[in-house]
Amino acid sequence: MSIPSATSVTQAGNNATYNEQVRKWQGCQDKSVKVDDFVIYDDTKISWSGDLKDHLKRGIVVEYDQNNIRQSLYRPFTKSCLYFDAHLNNRRYQFPYIFPTPDTEKENRVICLSGVGSSKPFHSLMTSQIPCLDILEKTQCFPFYSYNEDGTNRQENITKWSLDTFRQKYQDEAIAKWDIFYYIYAVLHHPTYREKYADNLKRELPRIPYAPDFQRFANAGKRLAEIHINYEQQPEYPLKFIENEEVPLNWRVEKMKLSKDKTQLIYNDFLTLANIPPKVFEYRLGNRSALDWIIDRYQVKVDKRSDIENDPNRLNDEQYIVRLIRQVITVSLETVNIVNNLPSLKE
Repeated sequence: MSIPSATSVTQAGNNATYNEQVRKWQGCQDKSVKVDDFVIYDDTKISWSGDLKDHLKRGIVVEYDQNNIRQSLYRPFTKSCLYFDAHLNNRRYQFPYIFPTPDTEKENRVICLSGVGSSKPFHSLMTSQIPCLDILEKTQCFPFYSYNEDGTNRQENITKWSLDTFRQKYQDEAIAKWDIFYYIYAVLHHPTYREKYADNLKRELPRIPYAPDFQRFANAGKRLAEIHINYEQQPEYPLKFIENEEVPLNWRVEKMKLSKDKTQLIYNDFLTLANIPPKVFEYRLGNRSALDWIIDRYQVKVDKRSDIENDPNRLNDEQYIVRLIRQVITVSLETVNIVNNLPSLKE
């Protein structure tokens, strides 16, 4: 399944500009004018998609609803607020049926994959929140549950036929659908699987083999899922804090930078985080390690087109980024250990 792309509301800041354009369009006396020539093009106020222009032509006025504010996984281990709206989102695809309400985030889980045609090495990541289109390259997602748009009528996406097939294959009636889901997640991380089928994984969706030791894969996949989804609850790796006594105490980030040997992270002028273990960089999502994703995303940036500033610093939790770095290091190390200890895929 494809993923909703960045929302128009994020780029516009609010829906006032859109509604103003709707009113002007409805009052336009020249019926020969095309909507493409009518709307204002100002990236500091709104970003027009074809769908949004269609809504304007139909006279649809958008009303702000605080319940539409959701938390999204924007990039690996990087969350962002999302205004989840049928009119202001550009192509939501199946996600109104995967995470229709905040409550569904408490029980549903989704395996995200780099999709067909991606140029980067195959990678996958599980989440319990709405992911962005570009969380991975050409992302496709496979949820455990699907729902109606109001969150009712929960359906499991692993079929009874699949469950019966796995039980028969392994002669184990105790195998559950969640076991299969976690088994798949572990197989998708197996180094031999990724290496052997590297070309296939760029051309087609993964095909899942039957490994000899189902339960070890299921257990490993479950643990990978837990640390990848709940990364903010993992222990903080004991880095060494090197503080510059000539600079006042400061937790604010502008742009972080690794040392040449990658054992230290220059957090800001006040703080350097040292003793980063080399194994951290073995856990990669595409061409970047998980830690590299954090370094890239947690910096102050101003979008040149919209003039919107992205500031990841939290006034109510100044040490969040330092804590996150240490937690992602813990997640990376455990991921590498789990993956390196996966059993063989062959008899």
